[in-house]
Amino acid sequence: MTEKIFIGTAGWSYQDWKQNFYPPDLPEGKWLQFYAEFFNTVEVNVTYYTHVAQSMVNGWVNKTEHNPDFKFIIKLHQAFTHKRSYSTDDIKQVQSTLDILHRGEKLQGILLQFPYSFPCTEDALRHIRKITEDIYAESYFLEVRHKSWNGKDIPQLIENENLSLCWIDQPLIGETTHWLPNPTTEKLYLRLHGRNEEEWLKSIQNFGKKQNYAEQSSRYNYLYSRGEEIEFIQTIKESFKKLRELIIIANNHPNGNAIVNAFEFLQFLKGSIKLPETTEKKMKELQRI
Repeated sequence: MTEKIFIGTAGWSYQDWKQNFYPPDLPEGKWLQFYAEFFNTVEVNVTYYTHVAQSMVNGWVNKTEHNPDFKFIIKLHQAFTHKRSYSTDDIKQVQSTLDILHRGEKLQGILLQFPYSFPCTEDALRHIRKITEDIYAESYFLEVRHKSWNGKDIPQLIENENLSLCWIDQPLIGETTHWLPNPTTEKLYLRLHGRNEEEWLKSIQNFGKKQNYAEQSSRYNYLYSRGEEIEFIQTIKESFKKLRELIIIANNHPNGNAIVNAFEFLQFLKGSIKLPETTEKKMKELQRI
């Protein structure tokens, strides 16, 4: 078995979680503290869209200090991964966030999530290598989505033993990659995007168009079945003997589906769990408990 199992969600600030996870009368400023009572990791997505103030990052540390095992995974800003044009100031802003979390012993690593339109080329490998040279982190997690990356020993190609590949689950459309867990490091990161193929195709067709929150999130609207979860666990078990750290992040956030699946993975891998009253009610309605 792995030394550490980390299970959580991609983000924690969703209004539609108020009836499914957060108590209805809990102020939004206390959501992270409440979240950290049940999970030991979270993937921070706001850092992909904007650089955050140091005071906000210090707040994250303070709000999770009651859980000494709690860690943050920082999603790298889009200037590095999607626009692929970043400045010295971008580097300083990202490094500042990482340094605050590192000093507070709350940093799990940084996620480099590249789009489907980023195939494996020499230029792509150089770009990843440059990012890992410009930004220091003890752990880098790389998500690439094009099938040209399949079978490549990327940590070796970019000469960084602290980089681990993400095993992603998403609809297999076009030349999308289909990863299987074959960790080249002692860490395995599973990102669950859901399998809502119909909405995923719509999101591709609507790329670049103005969309509201529901439209932007619809492709992640998926609840994994118990059978699908067990299939993941059985596949992951083949890698357990190689692993020191297992991270499972549920990104299927609409309607609190990520919360349900995260709790179920906790139960599968850690045994007994505690549930907030709101989530217990939702899972009973879904006939999941």
